[in-house]
Amino acid sequence: MQSASTVFLVRPVRFAFNAETAQSNYFQHAMAGLTDAAVQERAFAEFDAAVIALQAKGVRVLVFDDTPEPPKPDAVFPNNWLTLHPDGTVLLYPMCAPNRRPERRSDILAALRKQFIIKEVVDFSARELEGKFLEGTGSILFDHVYGVAYACLSPRTDGALFAEVANRLNYRPIAFHAYDHDGHEIYHTNVMMCIGARFAVVCLESITDARERAAVTASLTATKHEIIEISLAQVAQFAGNMLTLQPANGPEMLVMSQSAFDALTASQRETLGRYCELVTLSIPTIETIGGGSARCMLAEVFLPGA
Repeated sequence: MQSASTVFLVRPVRFAFNAETAQSNYFQHAMAGLTDAAVQERAFAEFDAAVIALQAKGVRVLVFDDTPEPPKPDAVFPNNWLTLHPDGTVLLYPMCAPNRRPERRSDILAALRKQFIIKEVVDFSARELEGKFLEGTGSILFDHVYGVAYACLSPRTDGALFAEVANRLNYRPIAFHAYDHDGHEIYHTNVMMCIGARFAVVCLESITDARERAAVTASLTATKHEIIEISLAQVAQFAGNMLTLQPANGPEMLVMSQSAFDALTASQRETLGRYCELVTLSIPTIETIGGGSARCMLAEVFLPGA
């Protein structure tokens, strides 16, 4: 199954521009003229509206409140610190920015255990001591149907650790490098690529090495995905940061921000609409200041029910 029917989100209480993550995330931008209180108020409003929108479409949404101490400016992006798998395995990941590491919360795992079966927790967070990082489904895109994992390497995505995790989960790893307009490494794979069961949105022009680009293309073609190319300009508007979800009732959905939807061409929207219902979330403050978008807010729950 490629798409989850349940997700969990973390409602941020100390949302702010994160200077630590800005060193590798060039999608982050401060919003001039807004007080900290105004930023927080906007983040709350956008978050709550996103939860309501997902629930209205039949997605099961679990919400956990962030804790005020220590401050965790990126707590709204929980997909970076864990993945929850159908066999009951939970993986915890090493985070690049020290002020993001407290996002890994045992109380959230304890709450999940009350509703789902967790058989094993595999904790890779100690790799932080070695300077090796791998940030969940920010770093890794899983093709669950065909057992392939994709990752663009960056300061947040270590190649050897990616291969180790992919092999641990019995996925075939495909690593590559991706760059933005200014030649910076794209910090997370999920801002330039999205994989559905039968389609893949990908910015091939960001993969400047011809062999790596050919390898990604060949793999997607071999797994029968229709490739929908997006441009670097569209990536900058988070058009790659999408996620498919499958409500218990109703059609499969492709969730994206309003900014991402607006960046797509009419032809791209039509093609994607043949596979999924397009669902948009209006989160301009979260994605501008946080440098992540709709997909980053959604931690998929594939765990078996208790």
